Amino acid sequence: MESTSWSAVLGGFSVSAPLAPEMANWAMTQILSGQATDAQTAAFAMGLHITGETPEQVAVLAATMLEFANLVPAIPGISAVVDVVGTGGDGSHSVNISTMAAVVVAACGVTVIKHGNRAFSSSTGSADLLEALGLDLDLSADQVAAVARIAGIAFCFAPNHHPAMRFAAPARTQLGIPSVFNILGPLTNPALANAALVGCAHIPLAPVMARVLASRGVRALVVRGTDGLDEISLSAPTQVWDATSGEVVQIRLDPADFGIIGFRTEHLLGASPERNADLTRKVFGGTDPGADSEVVASIRLAVALNAAAALAAADSVDDPNACSIPLSDRINTHLPRAQAALNTGQAWKVCEKWVATAAQVKSAG
Repeated sequence: MESTSWSAVLGGFSVSAPLAPEMANWAMTQILSGQATDAQTAAFAMGLHITGETPEQVAVLAATMLEFANLVPAIPGISAVVDVVGTGGDGSHSVNISTMAAVVVAACGVTVIKHGNRAFSSSTGSADLLEALGLDLDLSADQVAAVARIAGIAFCFAPNHHPAMRFAAPARTQLGIPSVFNILGPLTNPALANAALVGCAHIPLAPVMARVLASRGVRALVVRGTDGLDEISLSAPTQVWDATSGEVVQIRLDPADFGIIGFRTEHLLGASPERNADLTRKVFGGTDPGADSEVVASIRLAVALNAAAALAAADSVDDPNACSIPLSDRINTHLPRAQAALNTGQAWKVCEKWVATAAQVKSAG
């Protein structure tokens, strides 16, 4: 759209019709190529926020972002590649449930390539935790693929794969409120994962995310606990936008569906990367829980439940009929499997292999 200008884009927010996807694409290209000012970037994000982001707009923004990305090569012979990720920003300051759940999914034999970053609104982001566990984050796209092929799990550190997003960072910081940029990360996995469990803290954007993922053929579950958690909650009902069939169906899960009653959410509180790493080792069976036994048991249950949901999403990649089974039943099928990966120490073995493999791949160049 050579004739498009910032005046036309920003002026488009003043009319009742949604901003055309073509204009959204033009604006995002300007932002990611470093041609937009911070004021233009912030105004664009606020315009979308005030008028309400549509699935069509967000799909275009995500596609444009992927055009600028360092993508991870496909791994031959692997059908399902899973991401377990969240928008963050739920204000819970919980431990890294999604990151731990990703390791459990890999321990159950399903390939995981997780996309994540350092903390923005919490004490410890996925990258902070993994670094504290000894993982080398600074890998190329080819090296990420090699690690995933050998270890069954790998991590895409967002700044390495989406370097152009640095141009949006000042405006995001200055805005100081959630915007469309908060949901683009979970929608732009550089490995193009085809199955996902996605937590969304911002409820109006959850169905938008689900529709974008469905339009790309990603078998995804987008979840938000009614207590505000951007994951499946164990203390309150969870709203789910199930896109595993290719269509989006909204359903509700209750902790009682999984035999969970009276769960204490304070046991999920996180802290520094070092403390969260210590808890992760205990949750995975790498060290004795000691005085943390009650806390570790609670975290294990939360991790197992979310891992089971991610496994249920992955089922739909190879078996389109899997989504015809009620979601709670699909999750309950995988819950014992996820719990076994934790209770037997298999999750810790996978974590150790992951860290060692990343170091070996990095040293090999």
